[in-house]
Amino acid sequence: MAKKHPVVLYVCVHNAGRSQMAAALTRQLSNSEVDVRSAGSIPASEINPTVVQAMQEVGIDLSQEYPKPIADEIVREADVVITMGCGDACPVYPGKKYEDWELDDPAGQSDDPAGQSIEKVREIRDEIRARVERLLTELQVAL
Repeated sequence: MAKKHPVVLYVCVHNAGRSQMAAALTRQLSNSEVDVRSAGSIPASEINPTVVQAMQEVGIDLSQEYPKPIADEIVREADVVITMGCGDACPVYPGKKYEDWELDDPAGQSDDPAGQSIEKVREIRDEIRARVERLLTELQVAL
């Protein structure tokens, strides 16, 4: 049975910031014309609170989301796999479209427990939105 919609998988290390924002923005901008998944190579215990705040500012509620581990099945199902800093931990399968989006991590540097400022997370969110819009155009999904 043919898939009705393209499947996009966003993967980052903790699945607590970048990949969650990208997945939520894709859902919103594609009007559910894309099946979206997100996962992390080393999932955190919760979504970054600053990310939740930045997404609330654009009308997206991530408060009920949670970080998920990457599994082979979800990679196999995906048509497009977008990685964000997970390096060799992301499985690679032939026949998939892969892109690596180099984006700052909302968590900041490992020696900065506070993470990035809300202003910086907004910048990351807006950059992700622009990249999602380009991806949806490539997938020929109406915005």
